[in-house]
Amino acid sequence: MAVTDLAPLLQRFFTEYLITERALSPNTIISYRDTVRLLLLFSSDRTGRRPARLTLSDLDADTVKAFLIDLETGRGNTTATRNTRLAAIHTLFGYAFPLAPEHAQSIARVLAIPAKKTGDTLVDFLIPEEIDALLAAPDRTTWHGRRDHALMLLDVVTGLRVSELAGLTRTDLQVNAGPHVSCIGKGRKHRCVPLKPNTIAVMKVWLAERGGTATDPVFPTRRGAPLSTDAVERLVAKHASTAADVCASLTAKNVTPHTLRHSCAMNLLRSGVDTSVIALWLGHESPEYTKVYLHADMTIKEQALARVTPPGTPPGRYRATDALIAFLNELSRPPSA
Repeated sequence: MAVTDLAPLLQRFFTEYLITERALSPNTIISYRDTVRLLLLFSSDRTGRRPARLTLSDLDADTVKAFLIDLETGRGNTTATRNTRLAAIHTLFGYAFPLAPEHAQSIARVLAIPAKKTGDTLVDFLIPEEIDALLAAPDRTTWHGRRDHALMLLDVVTGLRVSELAGLTRTDLQVNAGPHVSCIGKGRKHRCVPLKPNTIAVMKVWLAERGGTATDPVFPTRRGAPLSTDAVERLVAKHASTAADVCASLTAKNVTPHTLRHSCAMNLLRSGVDTSVIALWLGHESPEYTKVYLHADMTIKEQALARVTPPGTPPGRYRATDALIAFLNELSRPPSA
């Protein structure tokens, strides 16, 4: 039966397709959910109708293109995030194609929207002084400040993705025997990351204050609900702005939860940890993805250069021998008769 109402289509897309047929991980489902929610809210503002009254025809190619532009210009998202949102939209419209044949032409136009080229940019990360300034920014005399400090410290140490961080429950965090944090990452892959003593101390204090049951989120809102990924991004950006007042170099950086993840990787790399171990730590599918950190760290390149024996060429401008100059001069003369 052709689907003419957007709400039933979205319900089937999530419950029957993503969750049942594809068995995607909870974090991936949340990523799809956030994309659809943002698109519906954007389209609602654009049409003046509530999200529940939108139809599939309201989400045409022009609306999706305008939404993608707003992600980068209005919300400050990176090109990579824009492409991730577009991939989720493509999946939704690919699912809708056989179910809504009356919208086939409009759906085809959305599916034809290309991903944006990102180029090979170097990853952005924080140096130790910048990390210290960021972690000192929250006002720890307040509940929110203590929560935010614990959240950012855990992210810098573990390198969790923002969705993994927001989805942590109390059972995922072990601060007693064998202290570690566990999570389900991309591809439903489970991984555990050890914790350092100073991180354990902070987390013990926070968990005691936070209270709650084993299945409650580690970092909730004041009402106890899990933080959204957008909320985590906003609080990191807020504290980065505060930290920039005492650490000027932060003003030149776009500090996000992913920046903290990169910073964790760079700290491991500079400590001599092999890239294959870093890949396991971060939950990368392949160590190849981790090589980007080698390109980003100028310190490692300078250390490598220091171990290279320089050529024995004296400084100064190169001067050819007289015989060579004479030979070249002869080339400019006409041959003798």
